[in-house]
Amino acid sequence: MLLKLITIILLSYFLGGFTAAYYVTKWMSGRDIRKLGSGNAGAKNAGRQLGKKGLFYTLLLDIAKVIIALYITTIFFPQNEIMLLISTFFLLMGHILPMQLGFKGGKGVVVFLASTLFLVPIAIPVLGIGFGIGYLFIRKFTIAGLISMASIPITAWIVEEYYVAIGLFILLLIVVHQHIKRK
Repeated sequence: MLLKLITIILLSYFLGGFTAAYYVTKWMSGRDIRKLGSGNAGAKNAGRQLGKKGLFYTLLLDIAKVIIALYITTIFFPQNEIMLLISTFFLLMGHILPMQLGFKGGKGVVVFLASTLFLVPIAIPVLGIGFGIGYLFIRKFTIAGLISMASIPITAWIVEEYYVAIGLFILLLIVVHQHIKRK
């Protein structure tokens, strides 16, 4: 049990640390995304620097790393949402603080959303509706997105066990903190 837990933690952190925006930008332009645009190693900055193709590859790889890690977690710990939340936490930490990039990664939005898609799929359409309504009134993509992400733990509270909602709320706070800290 302990060895499996350690394996999941390390696997999640190191997969999370594969910060796709950095590697896609390196591959497509030979440059370091952390020295371009906003300086953030995330999908939004990659999209701004590389266009739709770069954004697509970044999203695809970031989503894939989450799905792979969480799928492996379900193999090691079948039907164990606590272990999925632990895996998600370390995916997020690896993405935000990747060791090989000097602990300077992305803000974690795609990792959080992909994890939500795996854990509570119904929360994604709820988020989409909330984002659409929020954007109509606010007209600011990031603010509408962050506000609508608050629907994720609320949806989880309604359709899942309370601890999944609490775990997702904590992860949401980490993502929001990253946005506030890196403005």
